[in-house]
Amino acid sequence: MIKDLQLRITIQEEKQPDILVKKSAEWLGISENKITGVKVLRKSIDARKKLIVFNYKIAVYINEPLPESSEYSFDYKDVSNEKPIHIIGFGPAGMYAALRCIELGFKPIVLERGKNVQDRRRDLKAINQDHIVNEDSNYCFGEGGAGTYSDGKLYTRSLKRGDVRRIFENLVFHGATDQILVDAHPHIGTNKLPKVVQNIRETILKHGGEIHFETRVTDFITKENKIIAIQLQNGTELEANRVILATGHSARDIFYLLHKKKIALEAKSFAMGVRVEHPQSIIDSIQYSCSGERDDLLPAAAYSIVEQVNERGVYSFCMCPGGFIVPAATAHGEVVVNGMSPSKRNNQFANSGIVVEINVDKDLYKYEKFGVLKALEYQKDLERLAFTSGGRTQVAPAQRLTDFVEGKLSMDLNPTSYQPGLKSAPLHSLLPKFIGGRLRTGFKAFGEKMKGYYTAEANIVGVESRTSSPVSIPRNEHLEHPQITGLFPCGEGGGYAGGIVSAAMDGERCAEAAIIGL
Repeated sequence: MIKDLQLRITIQEEKQPDILVKKSAEWLGISENKITGVKVLRKSIDARKKLIVFNYKIAVYINEPLPESSEYSFDYKDVSNEKPIHIIGFGPAGMYAALRCIELGFKPIVLERGKNVQDRRRDLKAINQDHIVNEDSNYCFGEGGAGTYSDGKLYTRSLKRGDVRRIFENLVFHGATDQILVDAHPHIGTNKLPKVVQNIRETILKHGGEIHFETRVTDFITKENKIIAIQLQNGTELEANRVILATGHSARDIFYLLHKKKIALEAKSFAMGVRVEHPQSIIDSIQYSCSGERDDLLPAAAYSIVEQVNERGVYSFCMCPGGFIVPAATAHGEVVVNGMSPSKRNNQFANSGIVVEINVDKDLYKYEKFGVLKALEYQKDLERLAFTSGGRTQVAPAQRLTDFVEGKLSMDLNPTSYQPGLKSAPLHSLLPKFIGGRLRTGFKAFGEKMKGYYTAEANIVGVESRTSSPVSIPRNEHLEHPQITGLFPCGEGGGYAGGIVSAAMDGERCAEAAIIGL
């Protein structure tokens, strides 16, 4: 086998059958019939120049068979009668904490405030069509967490936090496409994720774990700074001495509970802004330098962009090519927007969060009275502002991009993918100056970097506020809360992850830490 061979393939070459075998044989100077197989290790697109090419990293097998199975295996054993580990939350962190517990011979007992993936659909329909927000079942809460119905992008920079490949292989084991093992920016798709999540649930139940939906935790019972029980909303108390807290970045009731009980929290810097939506054809024309329709071999184009404005970063976040904008509120009286894409990324719009860094120590001086919850309260105020300016439903305030930058109300708005609808609003004056002013400067700079990006054909929609948790829950080198023995803050809600993969890896690490000494 010759591993890590690098090839560059043009679009026309890509359309030829067996092109990888042919190119490999040419590069190696051997006959094609000596090559018994080619395995793609990595694939990406280079569209920086007018000649678009596919970059391949491959392994070439010469006179030897291709391996039939993955080098990864997952040994799930029956843990029905083993010692329990309680896990609060069944998003990526909670799911992978539960799977890892089973591998290690411990019984996960998962408590999830929301519903399973099938039943969540009714509540998503209610928020989109009827503007009714179920505070326990929505785009953020329920089986699979925010990731289930929020795109399924798997790109992560957290390469030192765990075995990224192991998470990808496990997703494939549970039904995800094996394309995620090779794509430079892997993506499952909001239409495919629910089945993967359901398969993970079935693995956990099949091997003796427990998952309790519509089960909200309302209190932690401690004795001598050790966790001894969990109290549920229905008044039930469950004995527990190891609790992995994986409730996600939007479980505000948990932050308030910990603060009330004087369990240490920390204010955390995060980012807020808006979501910008362009016709996908505009982004394609910019990224692929094409004037007409893109070639069928090319995916809907994405972008990543950043600009420093007055000592703060203004940058794209959760860019969704061929996607749509969704309402991500978790309570009545707030409007929050997020983005997602189906697996084929074939929607006519492209959207991305465009957000401004908020330094919790320098930018929120008016909120100091809230102490460690100051960033949370600031976040809530902007979401309430979006609610009132949108008309006190899930209709979102919006503005044409050029009108926002020029500081004038839009007389009309562009078509949108946001199902609850848009209402023209003066976001240029409604947003706090240190966010709105930086966004306006940032959009101008983006237009210089990406010719055609700054256009009246784009809408901006408010507000993009749930980029990450505004609160962190401290933990020590053993991943345990420094005050409360047996409590393991985990994933995005604790401030230790920023997406599906990093949350999953953190869930595994917390499971490994929680079993020590049991």
